Formats: sequence, structure tokens, C-alpha cells
Amino acid sequence: MTDTPEHANKPANMQWGGRFAGGPSAIMQDINASIGFDRKLWRQDIRGSRAHAAMLAKIGLLTPEDEHAITTGLEGIAQEIEAGTFAFDVALEDIHMNIEARLTDRIGEAGKRLHTARSRNDQVATDFRLWVRDAIDGLSAQISGTMLALAQRAALHAADPMPGFTHLQTAQPVTFGHHMLAYVEMLDRDRGRLADCRRRLNACPLGSAALAGTSFPIDRHMTAAALGFDRPTANSLDAVSDRDFAMEFLSAAAIGAVHLSRLAEEIVIWCSAPYRFIRLSDAFTTGSSIMPQKRNPDAAELVRAKTGRVTGALVALLIVMKGLPLAYAKDMQEDKEPVFDAAEAWALSLAATAGMVRDMTPDTVRMRSFAGSGFATATDLADWLVRVLRLPFRSAHHVTGRLVAMAEARGVDLAELSLADMQGVEQGITADIFSVLTVEASVASRTSYGGTAPANVAEQAARWLAVLA
Repeated sequence: MTDTPEHANKPANMQWGGRFAGGPSAIMQDINASIGFDRKLWRQDIRGSRAHAAMLAKIGLLTPEDEHAITTGLEGIAQEIEAGTFAFDVALEDIHMNIEARLTDRIGEAGKRLHTARSRNDQVATDFRLWVRDAIDGLSAQISGTMLALAQRAALHAADPMPGFTHLQTAQPVTFGHHMLAYVEMLDRDRGRLADCRRRLNACPLGSAALAGTSFPIDRHMTAAALGFDRPTANSLDAVSDRDFAMEFLSAAAIGAVHLSRLAEEIVIWCSAPYRFIRLSDAFTTGSSIMPQKRNPDAAELVRAKTGRVTGALVALLIVMKGLPLAYAKDMQEDKEPVFDAAEAWALSLAATAGMVRDMTPDTVRMRSFAGSGFATATDLADWLVRVLRLPFRSAHHVTGRLVAMAEARGVDLAELSLADMQGVEQGITADIFSVLTVEASVASRTSYGGTAPANVAEQAARWLAVLA
């Protein structure tokens, strides 16, 4: 007695037609099926099928009765999925076949006519573009909400000094509002990248069929317009094999996640005991199982960590796509999970970031006390030497460096040196020098466009609030 292959007596997948006599092995079924994750595309799949059916009816490939039955059937399937009563079948592989099979169950022969003049290749390319486009619209709104939270915080603290850092060393005083607005600018670029991605992806692959187009007299401009696309794709080979839109989306997501991670890192630092610049409430912190005094900024830490998921998704898809010849290959089934996961992680990170920005309580007194530490007004001293004594900047830099060394050796700040001490280094210095050595004078003097002067910050915050509110 010979061994019988596991799949020998299984019926062929009914969607494949008569080509296969036997069904797939259990392993093949598991690796081949995507319904476990691509069911997320069900709304887009039903929307695309309705547009396709309307176009087929217009050109006479469907009767009005068939189109009505298909549309009504698809509406019923949508209700089933929404209600959680739809039975997804892994044997049908993907969302497209699950919906089509259920449609045929519901309306009979008319359901079998829906796939005329299309392939799963152009169908999934269309569904996926629609999903990414929807994700972009939702994420763009979230980014705007996070920008608004930052701009509101900036308006409240336009004149509150804090230390500005380079190399995480005290550099020059800035205002807390100015710091918040830096992230508004970053997130605005993230919005711009998503807008660019949306514009480029907004071409409709439907009607490209498997790879070569179709011999049916379809109206691709009609389906593109019905689905909100700007135009149909111009090359059928490219249309079914292109995943640039997904890679570009993930690239924008990775950069956006990095921006959130940078702010999250600063929140972690600002919450720490040595700094105590801000406090987060119980809403965005957790405690310790052993140390009762702890208040951990876990929301910020998790935002920081999720950057790894998002950037990993980008790398994963780049590697999937890097060696694929035209046109479609089943490798491309691995395109969706990274995009779904990254979009979810980014959305959650944006929500957490906006929440923390609104929740935080800045300690403006403590930030002010740190703003002048580390000889933060040394550049103001050098600028005064250039502006008042007309010293070349390099000479002024050298004089200032000597005065900093003197103050450091004595354990005092620059403003605590005497006029005689300063004149011993540069005899032209006058008592007016002390007017620029305060933190408030330092930030007020930075009036150049984009600078940290409180008036500048207030103006920029108001501009953003007008745009975002």
C-alpha cells in the first residue's frame, strides 16, 4: 500500500477553476493564506467591487439587474462583517475570495460575473492603495491634533526660559515655548511627506488585470473617479507590481516616529529627578512593583520604543521588494502586515504624545534656574564685544573664553565677575556688559526670524494656532 499525499483527496480551491485536481497541503494552505491579516481591507475591497460593477454595467458587461444584485449583496456582506457574523474561511486564502464566495452564496450566478475584466493582482493593488490613503488621512488629522497641543503649550510658555542644549550640554537660554514649536515644525514636515505620498499614490490600478490589461472595453477613468483617484495608472505592469506608495508611506512613518521618539526622550529626561522640568500625572505614568516612590514616564518610553517597530516595518518591506522582477509575485503578500502594524503604532504614539503634551505640568521656576547654568550667556557676552567694542568675532570668542575660564576657576557665574575682573581681560568692557548677562536679556535679544525671543515665539504660536484650530 502506497502512501497517499495529505492533499490528494481534498477538492481544489473553487476559485482556481479546473487547473488543479487536488487541494493544497496544510502547510501550503497556511503559508499561502493572507485572510488572517488582509481582512483589514474589507471596506476597500467592497468599495472597489461596487465601483467595478457599476463600470461593467455601464459598458454592458453586466445587466442592470446583476449590478443591483451585486451592490445589494455587497452591502449585506458589509453588514455581516460589521456585525461580526461573517465567516472568514482560510481555504479561500484572502479577503477578495472570501467576499466573492459569500457574494455568490447570497445572489447566485450574478456573483460570478463580478470578476470580469479584473484580477486579484489589480484588485489588491487598488484595495491597498485605498487603505493607505485612508490611513494617511487619519494620521494627518492626528498629526495636526498633536501640533495643536504643542502650539497651545508654546503660546502658554512663550516667555518662560529654559536651558537650550547642544551635545546635551547647556548652550544658550531658549524659551519652553520655542522648544515646543520646534516639534511643531517637525510634525508639519511629517504632514507634508504624507501629503506628497498621497498625491503620488492617488492613481487607480483597477482594470490593469493580472499584468497586461484586458481585452474588454472597460472605462478605467470611470472607476478611478468613483474611487476618488485622480487618474488611472498608465502602465498595467507597473500598476500591479508597484508598492512604492507603501514604502513611501513607511518612510514617512519612520521619520515621523523618530520625531516623536526625540520628544519622548526629552520628556523622559525632563521628568527625571536631576532635572524635574516637568511632571506627568497618573494618566501617563506608572509605578514600580518594589519602589513605592517611583513615577515612571512609561508612555514616553513606549513611544520611544515603538520607533523600532515602525522603522523595522520599512526595512522589512524594502527587503521584500528589492529583488522582485515584474510583475506580481506572491512575495508581495508580505507587504501589508508591516504597513498595518506601522500605521497602528504611529497612530498610538501620536495619541500618547498629544496626551502627554496636554498633561504635563512644567516647573518654570526650575527651568529658569537651569537656563543660566553652565555659562549659558557666554555667547551674549561675545556678541556684546562685537556689537559695542567692534571686536572681530574670533577675538571676542577668545576674550569670552578667558572670562569663562576665570569664572569657572572661582566657582561663580559670569555675571558675578567684577567689572575690574573683566577689564583685566579686555580693558574696553564697560558696566553695560551686565545688561546682557541675564537669562531674560539673552532670550529677548534673539529677535532674528525664527529666534527664541518671546515676541517671536508668541507670534509663531499664534500663527500656528490660527492654522490648526
